[in-house]
Amino acid sequence: MKNLKTALAVLLLSGLALPASAGFSGPSKNNAATVAEAKEMPDESYVVLQGYIESSLGSEEYMFKDDSGSIKIEIDDDDWNGLTVGPDDKVEIQGEVDTHMVKPTDIEVDIIRLVK
Repeated sequence: MKNLKTALAVLLLSGLALPASAGFSGPSKNNAATVAEAKEMPDESYVVLQGYIESSLGSEEYMFKDDSGSIKIEIDDDDWNGLTVGPDDKVEIQGEVDTHMVKPTDIEVDIIRLVK
């Protein structure tokens, strides 16, 4: 009985000693897209776009453009992280494609940064 308890304890503790499966789960080059490509992606696809914010539409909504076209984006106030950009500043946005039944596809932005 004592050997069984010892063997069981060794099995349980050896499972705790194994490293957890981990890795990089952020954006990769495969997520890079154009506005035209983003408009054709399935709902909740993660995209990385580079381009310009053309204008504010109010209520955290903006028009974003690149060489392939324009798309409406939504950037929550707290996602700006103090960044201020104008229409001539090239930015990179990372976020999810948001498709709708009636209105056009847009992008829910998670991260925005200036491109140098």
